[in-house]
Amino acid sequence: MSSSASAASSQAATNNLEAFWMPYTANRQFKQNPRMFVGAKDMHYTTADGRQVLDGTAGLWCCNAGHGRPKIVEAVQNQVAEMDYAPAFQMGHPKAFELAARLTAMMPSPLDHVFFTNSGSESVDTALKIALGYQRSIGQGTRTRFIGRERGYHGTGFGGISVGGIVANRKQFGNMLNGVDHLPHTHDLSRNAFSRGEPKNGAEYAEELIRLVQLHDASTIAAVIVEPVAGSTGVLIPPVGYLKRLREICDQNGILLIFDEVITGFGRLGTPFAVDYFDVIPDMVTTAKGITSGVIPMGAVFCAKKIYDAFMDGPDHLIELFHGYTYSGHPIACAAALATLDTYEEEGLLTRAASLAQYWEDGLHSLKDCPNVIDIRNLGLIGAIELTPIDGAPTKRAFSAFLKAYDDGILIRTTGDIIALSPPLIISEAQIDELFGKLRTVLNAID
Repeated sequence: MSSSASAASSQAATNNLEAFWMPYTANRQFKQNPRMFVGAKDMHYTTADGRQVLDGTAGLWCCNAGHGRPKIVEAVQNQVAEMDYAPAFQMGHPKAFELAARLTAMMPSPLDHVFFTNSGSESVDTALKIALGYQRSIGQGTRTRFIGRERGYHGTGFGGISVGGIVANRKQFGNMLNGVDHLPHTHDLSRNAFSRGEPKNGAEYAEELIRLVQLHDASTIAAVIVEPVAGSTGVLIPPVGYLKRLREICDQNGILLIFDEVITGFGRLGTPFAVDYFDVIPDMVTTAKGITSGVIPMGAVFCAKKIYDAFMDGPDHLIELFHGYTYSGHPIACAAALATLDTYEEEGLLTRAASLAQYWEDGLHSLKDCPNVIDIRNLGLIGAIELTPIDGAPTKRAFSAFLKAYDDGILIRTTGDIIALSPPLIISEAQIDELFGKLRTVLNAID
């Protein structure tokens, strides 16, 4: 084969969209009319045809500091040159310990230990395994059951989809973890439609945990896991008092409480974590996404001191927890995370959403009069617009809105017939106006 023919063959291969099986994507639809981003800076993506698209979703709930932030970029570049990888098993490197210390300093006591992962899915499976190991370590080995929640999203590992409650994430895969039950979700459209902030009705949904304790017996339940704000299912805000009541019931029955803060962590609600916003301290917190502002994959599980201490028994030369990942505390991820924390601190981003929350809320709820809108929900810099489904074609109306929004220069996210919004924390009031102005045009245009 000639060099020119070889080059042509190589070009054809790299331009073949079929090779990549895309995640959570309508692959056939996308490959007929691809939507390609080729650059990103601050609040905007650049498309392959040179258009600017305002990021209304922080990438995928993750780019909290925006895109292409200089300090994070420089930290990654420097770390690659200094040391690309260090093993995490029986070895360490300084940045992992520095990062762990800085992260735990952000959390209220007793959440003073952190275990590094590479994603939210890994964080959830890690927390579930730690919960089982903890109960066995304290002589409660019968506690093997987990309680999740309907419409909950906890990643895509088998543990995560087992405790999760989004049907589409579960139905294709058959058997999952045994011994899992679910609380009802808190979405109550009849009583709470168009609530601003935390809904007033629904705290009583937490009482269902008592029923599950009575059904299974507390001695069989290891942990309850919930998202403080359920994000991927369409932004379900907890009713006033709901999370505090869950904490009380768990305490009364010796059950660990796990908050999945992969979405709410790192400033999304106007506080560093939902733990701070709701003033409820769980036994573990799972995080990812905003920990590096989406620059490098990373996650972390915060654990209470009592959990860590329960494992620190037996001869000190033996491994206490037989769990971990090749890339736990990866040097480049740690460098990115440290620079991300610096950026958050220097620009006040972990609390900036609080100053924008009212402006965001007013702009979002101004869309109440648009066609097909049946609910609007918000908290911090998160929002959702729920649409009436098309008879016989669920999800199609919101997906049509997603496609038109992209053409009109804004990036939104849809789940079912719900539009979800979670912009980078650097968004300005003028950009909030632009986002909702264009979204009004979109909603008025779709059938």
